[in-house]
Parts: sequence; structure tokens; C-alpha cells
Amino acid sequence: MSTVTVSAFIEAQDVDVWRLLTDLPARADWLSAVGAVDVLSPGDLGPGTAWRETRVRPDGVAESEEFLVIEAAAPARLVLSSQGAGADYRITWTLRTVERRRRGCTEVTVEHEAVPTRAYGRVLALILGGLAARAVEGALRRDLADLALAVGPTRSAEAA
Repeated sequence: MSTVTVSAFIEAQDVDVWRLLTDLPARADWLSAVGAVDVLSPGDLGPGTAWRETRVRPDGVAESEEFLVIEAAAPARLVLSSQGAGADYRITWTLRTVERRRRGCTEVTVEHEAVPTRAYGRVLALILGGLAARAVEGALRRDLADLALAVGPTRSAEAA
């Protein structure tokens, strides 16, 4: 199993960050690597909610991945799962209100866990583990930067 964890401080209230993070149809508008989002289950976001995201890798190749909400505790924790080729993934978003520079903001931490499910997944993890972890870390950092830009102080002030 490999785990990658990244954090960022976002100059916005946790409820504003949560609102944008869990607005599935809007994900393609603010995530720079996402070209399309197809919501696969009706209703409000919660355990069992599923969607398909098509991301464009840095090399230009588009890949689709399905996500399933395992846990949604607004506005503090969102846990997702996704099945990959040879590995299952668990992505945990944690939002925590903090004071920074005498202003309230949100510390957002994303933890990405990969659990090999097949023998070739374990072999690939051994051979390409470090490279894959760096790629995942880069993607998570980009997603956090996109989230911060989309929900920044100007936008969250407008939502209030």
C-alpha cells in the first residue's frame, strides 16, 4: 500500500470550500485537469453518490475514473473510493478551520491511498511506486491550488 498526503491553507471558510468541493457538476469548471464530469447517481451528495470524471494527463491523454462517496461529514470530511487497474484507491479530504494571519481560513488535507488488488498491481507498485507517488502528489497539489483559486477570498465573500 502507498499513501500520499498533501495539505494547503485556503483563504476561505470551510463551508465555502465544502460547497465547491462537493458540487459535482461544477468540478469541471474549477479543476484544470478535469474535462468532464458525469454524475451517475441522483440526489444530494452522500454515501453512495457516484460520478465519473475525465481528466487530461500532462501528456494529453484523457482518462476516465469513477468515484464513490464512502463518507460525507459536512463540512469536515469527504471519503471517496475508486477502483483502478490492479489497485483500489481511497481519497480522504479533511477540512479544518484555522486562524492564519489573524483571519479564518481552512486547512485542506488530501490523503490518497493505493491498495494493490492483483499480483501485477503489487509488482508495479514495487517497480514504479516512487514515480507514481510523485505523479499523484503533483495531481493533488494541482487540485488543491485549483480549489484555492476557485473559492478564494473574493469568491467566498460573494457567496456570503
